[in-house]
Amino acid sequence: MTERCSNRVTNLAHYLTRNAARWPDRPAIIWEDRTWTWKDLDRRVSALCHSLQEEFEVTKGDRILVQAQNSNQMTEIMLAAFRLGAVWVPCNFRQAPGETAFASRKARAKVFVCDAEFKDQAKAVQDAQPALSGTVTIGASTFGSSYEELIDRFLGNRFKDISVDYDDPCWLFFTSGSTGRPKAVVLTHGQIGFVTVNYLADLLPGSSELDASLVIAPLSHGAGLQQIAQLPVGSAHVLMPGGGFSPSKAFELIEKHRISNMFTVPTIVKRLVDDPAVDRYDHSSLRQVIYAGAPMYREDQKQALNKLGAVLVQYYGLGEVTGNITVLRAQDHCADDVPHARSGTCGTERTGIEISIQDEQGTILPPGETGEVCVIGAAVCSGYLEDEAANAKSFRDGWFRTGDLGHMDEQRYLYLTGRASDMYISGGSNVYPKEIEEVLLTHHGVSEVAIIGIPDPQWGEVGLAVCVANVELQTLEAELAEFLTGKVARYKMPARYLFVDAMPTSAYGKVTKKLVREHLTEQGLI
Repeated sequence: MTERCSNRVTNLAHYLTRNAARWPDRPAIIWEDRTWTWKDLDRRVSALCHSLQEEFEVTKGDRILVQAQNSNQMTEIMLAAFRLGAVWVPCNFRQAPGETAFASRKARAKVFVCDAEFKDQAKAVQDAQPALSGTVTIGASTFGSSYEELIDRFLGNRFKDISVDYDDPCWLFFTSGSTGRPKAVVLTHGQIGFVTVNYLADLLPGSSELDASLVIAPLSHGAGLQQIAQLPVGSAHVLMPGGGFSPSKAFELIEKHRISNMFTVPTIVKRLVDDPAVDRYDHSSLRQVIYAGAPMYREDQKQALNKLGAVLVQYYGLGEVTGNITVLRAQDHCADDVPHARSGTCGTERTGIEISIQDEQGTILPPGETGEVCVIGAAVCSGYLEDEAANAKSFRDGWFRTGDLGHMDEQRYLYLTGRASDMYISGGSNVYPKEIEEVLLTHHGVSEVAIIGIPDPQWGEVGLAVCVANVELQTLEAELAEFLTGKVARYKMPARYLFVDAMPTSAYGKVTKKLVREHLTEQGLI
């Protein structure tokens, strides 16, 4: 038998190459009054590849850091990185300059591409990463090369997809852990190639070039994965206009473009079905409204099913597993409170994924017993970039440890019952309190602080900062809010502040979030 000599796999950008050949004149991206066909997109991505290679010396393995709101350029940068064999490193567009600077250092970015409005972030990146080859701005600026001028310079020049192996990185996905500092999850061409197949099989079955997807969430995160997953079938992507989310505009686009699917979070689903526009526009084209990032309250789930029909699809996952752990299919959702409705489950294992519930020693627990959710499968990342301590903590006997607590029933439906970490989820975004606490503790008026997530009807959860102050309190809350501005992203900032004389401690003198929460509950403060 001939031994296999290579781990070579299809470059993810080959989907673009193929689509441009098969469906050159079909829409790839629609944004307001502009449409880019697959041929247009392919030509622009090739031009960007030439410019990055010739102007900034980007080669295979180099990291392209991006901070931009949703746009056709965001997709082009991603596909150009793949085509070059480089690594796409997208940042949350809402994050502060210091956070972007950290990402640039961690990733050792070769080029920074950003919206022209992010001048402060560009300056922070340039200061933090002296080896940076250059900055490119989407829109006119005084601090970077013009994105569109670079495209125009090389438009019409073909660029062949660089050959890649299974383990070649294609995406550094920044997440956070118990340390509060972001970690760079390494996602590879082979891994994402598997995820595209899995995604189409489990979440978007039957998708084709005749379908259209509405892009609501940031392309730097889950919406970007949903876009990559639909590249093989050539579905069009319709971008929401800028200026904040509008349920009415979303339904207008759904009707106009006969939208088949969308990815979002429970809070946005609630805003959609609560808006009068749900009854004004035709949304019968919808087959899958995929939601993730947080649990959906049962009453909200029932209302969405009654308004939109049997189109809800839930998944549970983490960046480290490319969102690829469970699926609760449309047929598994139920608007009636009957026994088979399984209220509270996030579904069953995705194709090619195995879940186990383990105790602290790694023993696999039987159905019904609560422990840590652990997974194996081809969707699991290859590890954290240059972080052996995090890798050692997160992987055990081949299993990836999610840090989430839960149990499975006899039919392997998973129920999440808590989090091993102190993370909370606000508006679909993970917030890790330690990161914000460390900033607050640099303020002269705060001696101790603990931030916990508390329920919020709009965002799911928001942060409550419990502080021990060493100054008069008259203006401290306003001072702290102002102090955090620009140091952490706005969505991470606490929504409330509570001042106490002393923190509750354990018998060993430790302050834990569990004790803080119990103390506040006993005092009737939350």
